Amino acid sequence: MPASPTRATAPAAPHPAPVPALDRPSATPYHRVLLKLSGEAFGAAANGGGIDPDELAQIAAEVKDAFLTGIQLAVVVGGGNFIRGAKFARAAHIHQAVADQMGMLATVLNGLALKEALLHIGVDSRVMTAVDIRAVAEPFVRGRALRHMEKRRVVILVAGTGNPFCTTDTCAALRATELECELLMKATKVDGVYSADPKKDPGAKKYDALTFQSAIAKGLGVMDMTALAMCQENNVPVLVFDFKAKGNIRRAIEGESLGTLVSPP
Repeated sequence: MPASPTRATAPAAPHPAPVPALDRPSATPYHRVLLKLSGEAFGAAANGGGIDPDELAQIAAEVKDAFLTGIQLAVVVGGGNFIRGAKFARAAHIHQAVADQMGMLATVLNGLALKEALLHIGVDSRVMTAVDIRAVAEPFVRGRALRHMEKRRVVILVAGTGNPFCTTDTCAALRATELECELLMKATKVDGVYSADPKKDPGAKKYDALTFQSAIAKGLGVMDMTALAMCQENNVPVLVFDFKAKGNIRRAIEGESLGTLVSPP
């Protein structure tokens, strides 16, 4: 009986060579930094929904550019391009605890996409999750996350804190504290913190620097109050900046003055 023909398969596209390990410390003012990316960063500007390949590629390129400075980098991703728990709970008559769990799973989609985009351009990375989904990501363990960063891997943190009623801002503040990061960078679509919405109020004042106390007292939209208070208590400075401007992540890590820095007095 003749042998059945072998089906030809297309070879997988090879990944570029990985970013080499450094034999020197970071030349920037920081050793370890946490970057907070909103879910909307992954979506097309037209509708902000889902994951847009061009936006994903841009984010990965900017992360790589910053990573090449030699820093250790952790990234917390949101899931607002798919679902916002509190808003969806009200609209769909779903308990917010369940809607927030759906939002946690949305961050996993973004995290996996970012990991693959980074691997494609030669940046080794790992996805670590606060909820147990071992088939797609490893559980967040502080010591293991630190070890990944020491081995020159970008650590992508998903599923928030693993708890409902906690925002990804709170997750960013918590992980920055746990991982002893010297700076929490909150990427936004505006170039800093303003006294009012600059799109609605042309007289809105941009702050170059704020103390935690003044940001909380003025009720400015830096982060949610739980996250801001946690950063204040643990002396983790927060930089709010426009990540859409090419090279801004790297410039901020190198110590260039941009955005708004919220820090202890």
